Amino acid sequence: MTSRIKKATEYSDRGKETMIPEEENPLIETDLSSNNEKRWPEGSPSEKALRGEESKNQERTKPEPSHRYRDQNGETYSSCEELDTVIFSSDPEKYFKIGRELSPGNRTELIDFLVSNVDVFAWDPYEVPGVDPNYIEHRLNTDPHSKPVQQKARRSAPVHAEAVQKEVEKLLQAGAIREIQYPTWLSNTVTPFQGYHQIALSAEDREKTAFITPLGIYCYKVMPFGLKNAGATYQRMVTKMFKDQIGKTMEIYIDDMVVKSRLSQDHLKDLTETFRVLRLHKLRLNASKCVFGVGSGKFLGFMVSHRGIEVNPDQIKVIQELKAPRTHKEVQRLTGMTAALSRFISRSADRCQPFFQLLKKSTTFKWDDKCVSAFEDLKRYLSSSLLLSNPTPGEPLFLYLAVSDRAVSAVLIRIKDTVQCPVYYASKTMTEAETRYPPLEKVGLALITAADKLPQYFQAHTVYLVTQYPVQAMFNKADFTGRIWKWGAKISALGVKYLPRTAIKGQVLADFVAEFAPTSEQNNLGESTPQEDSPDHTGWWKVYVDGASNSKGSGTGVVIITPDETVIEQSIRLNFKTSNNEAEYEAVLAGLKSAKTLGARRLIVYCDSLLVASQINGEYMARDERMSAYLLKVQTAMTDFETVRIEQIGRNLNNHADALATLASVLSADFKRFIPIETLTTPSIDQPANYINAITVGPCWMDPYVTYLKEGVLPEQKKEAEIIRRKAARFWLSKDLKLYRRSFSGPYLLCVHPDIIEDLLYEIHEGICGSHTGGRSLAHRALTQGYWWPYMQKDAVDYVRKCDKCQRFSHSVHQPAGELQPLVSPWPFAQWGMDLVGPLPKATGNRRWLIVATDYFTKWVEAEPLANIRDRDSIKFVWKNIITSSPAYPQSNGQAEASNKTVLDGIKKRLEDAKGRWVEELPNVLWTFRTTPRRSTGETPFSLAYGSEAVIPLEIGLPTLRTSEWEPTRNDLAQSQALDLLEERREQAMIRLASYQQQLKKGYNKNIRPRSFQQGDLVLRKVLGNTKNPTDGKLGPNWEGPYRVRFVTGTGAYHLEDLNSLPLPRPWNVSNLRKYFH
Repeated sequence: MTSRIKKATEYSDRGKETMIPEEENPLIETDLSSNNEKRWPEGSPSEKALRGEESKNQERTKPEPSHRYRDQNGETYSSCEELDTVIFSSDPEKYFKIGRELSPGNRTELIDFLVSNVDVFAWDPYEVPGVDPNYIEHRLNTDPHSKPVQQKARRSAPVHAEAVQKEVEKLLQAGAIREIQYPTWLSNTVTPFQGYHQIALSAEDREKTAFITPLGIYCYKVMPFGLKNAGATYQRMVTKMFKDQIGKTMEIYIDDMVVKSRLSQDHLKDLTETFRVLRLHKLRLNASKCVFGVGSGKFLGFMVSHRGIEVNPDQIKVIQELKAPRTHKEVQRLTGMTAALSRFISRSADRCQPFFQLLKKSTTFKWDDKCVSAFEDLKRYLSSSLLLSNPTPGEPLFLYLAVSDRAVSAVLIRIKDTVQCPVYYASKTMTEAETRYPPLEKVGLALITAADKLPQYFQAHTVYLVTQYPVQAMFNKADFTGRIWKWGAKISALGVKYLPRTAIKGQVLADFVAEFAPTSEQNNLGESTPQEDSPDHTGWWKVYVDGASNSKGSGTGVVIITPDETVIEQSIRLNFKTSNNEAEYEAVLAGLKSAKTLGARRLIVYCDSLLVASQINGEYMARDERMSAYLLKVQTAMTDFETVRIEQIGRNLNNHADALATLASVLSADFKRFIPIETLTTPSIDQPANYINAITVGPCWMDPYVTYLKEGVLPEQKKEAEIIRRKAARFWLSKDLKLYRRSFSGPYLLCVHPDIIEDLLYEIHEGICGSHTGGRSLAHRALTQGYWWPYMQKDAVDYVRKCDKCQRFSHSVHQPAGELQPLVSPWPFAQWGMDLVGPLPKATGNRRWLIVATDYFTKWVEAEPLANIRDRDSIKFVWKNIITSSPAYPQSNGQAEASNKTVLDGIKKRLEDAKGRWVEELPNVLWTFRTTPRRSTGETPFSLAYGSEAVIPLEIGLPTLRTSEWEPTRNDLAQSQALDLLEERREQAMIRLASYQQQLKKGYNKNIRPRSFQQGDLVLRKVLGNTKNPTDGKLGPNWEGPYRVRFVTGTGAYHLEDLNSLPLPRPWNVSNLRKYFH
């Protein structure tokens, strides 16, 4: 049961209504066929009053045919059933229209329901509140830089001006327009009140809809009809409103809605949900354009009912009354009409082929006998009942194909009560290149054409291709062209399944009985179909076999003739001794195996050996042990087919197979052939050796693909099955059941079982030809060698990461591993940094080392040359508590390292060639360092230590103000004042130092690559100068270990131990460590 409802629009036309059938839930288009008005007595909504006497204003009208998608009034629907008009108030304009074929009970329930929901309808434009602008609002996408268009007022006749004024008054009263004074845009269009007016127009775009009338200038406040994207806005609104119902209980085309129900008892529930949404969004319906409780009608040019989808009779009538075309333009019109009905026409491309030939540019117009015959045949075909069935969700569908010289066709059918019902016809004219395809590829082209034209059915249903040709074998072969591979990938992703061809019962599929039937013969097929038991049926394959054995060797020949007379030849050399009878049996087995590979289901095997044919047919008994084994093998192979017949023929009728077996000159050919010769190394009856060392492997990711490609069986889980079906097109299964992945740039890649991946990577990475390449290079090398498995690049990277040699010889990491931690001293001389510089050139006293200490606050530097590095020498040098840090990480003792660099640079520049005088120059360099302002503090180390700047020798020879004005009596006072202000000076220096350290830290931390370890982690330690093996030279490893982390001390410092739990003597910084993978 269906109800067609129309949103509030024009309130004048009662003649266009809409319905949907009860059983098949399609959309429809209808014309009003009858109106019987019945009054609803006010205050008595009872069934008795409903069945009261008919109104005197009863009238009947005949249905008006409509073959266009929209009629003059813009309606998409037209009625095909008789309707009753029920008036439920004293106002005759307030009524509902319902289907006359409703049962009394359903009729009463429907009318009660409509009366109780009368607030959803509007009989007057003033009753329409409009949809909330926050929910939907129309905007005009105009270029703000475009110049506004202004039009002058047009002169019109008084009658026209009066009509315009009436419409303007209606729109003003409904609040759809307002008057404006100074518009920048101006037009002369006035649209009557429409359902579009329920959508507000954006405030900034309203003046762009300004129009001029004889009495003033007005603009729209709501969305007017006629805007370029108004329909899209309306469709977007209703789609958003009814998103949970569309496709289930509703179908919507712009401002027309259809509520559909398969069961009459569910219809009121579906209407209730629809009315709830309408009431929620304040969307009102025009009751005069709504029809309730009908079961058939038209929609978008098609007749829809419980029987299915039919052609609009008006469209058929136009073609039936069409005269023979006389020009190219008239032929184009004819082909256009036919294209609109192509889904109903079997093999439409073949039927219209003469018309297409006329439309070629190089062809002069000549309406010949072929065109006349095709034209009359088309009219005759269209005069028959053209009905398409509507499949239920998830129902299996069956696809039949047909190929002619110039076109490929397909029909999709469903089986309903053992009857084959067509769902859709598809057809395509082949291009010049496609006409030269081999016959089997043309069948593939027909299949891919159907998939391209009918994707909605292939995606929502399981489609079975019914054919007598080995299409599946063609798609699965590895040596076909790229075109076949692309087709196979697409068809495999759609999950097409294959069934053998059987007899077709039914006139509807008469054109598809012979997939390669010539066009001239197709029209004579009629209702006759061949018998399934007849050997002449197109599903039978013929196999001619013969064997030969002589002193030079043995061989077999096989000739397979497909139902379309395609000849397939095969020659096999037997690399073992056989008798003639054994060779004959080998030939029979080879023929059965090849026929199975090609997808044959019923075949006749012709053999010229009376003994072999009689033993297989049970006429002779096989007494010899080997003959018995061969007979059992043949009988087992025959079970793979529906029917197998073995017939003995004379040798003179089997010359072709005999020629292949002996490779003699008796093979006569009218064209060149390429015959591949295979080799069979062992007899077919030999059993595998019992002492094979079997390797047991567990289940893996390849198993579902192998099962699907071999047997067509998918996993039970729907989601997993969909993934396998979609991805299976990327794989190919060989005869020996090895899975290969189709490569884009090279040969097929062998899929590797997970259990042997590590061995494969070892051989490529560390084997005799391995070079310990990186992870990406290792994966690429495995790929180029012809191997593939999922996540192979990830596996290769993980393998290289765990390789011991790759880790020991990996490059040093130069990026910082941890954040910079500046050291801050709370007061002068509270914290020192100390370091050793050397060895330097030998100076007096055999001194080669320089010990340097720097105060972290004032940057004061103390340095002393040493002859030896001994504890007592360092103790003598240290005047205050010195805090040491972890070794071999200069950044942690950065202050000392910076001072070392400055002192050493100063010594270098002062010495020139006399390198041994560095001890004598050391005091001068230290003095320069102490009296030079540091960038970090902005002060000299001397001033921060003593409160005032030091007097340098230059100021004695070239006096400055403080030396020229210096007085001994005032010097002590000035020094005391400087000391009083020293704390403030030091605080300012500390602030500048903190800011400087933050800048350093920010710049340093930009490039860090954080690394950290936990207790128990295995790490490698960088090979340093004191740990390096001197015999390694440049070929030594960069890392040594592994060591185990004992515990963490401080930030980025780790105490280590070897694998024997022997601790290392000192902590190590994270920059000298890296994780060890194993």
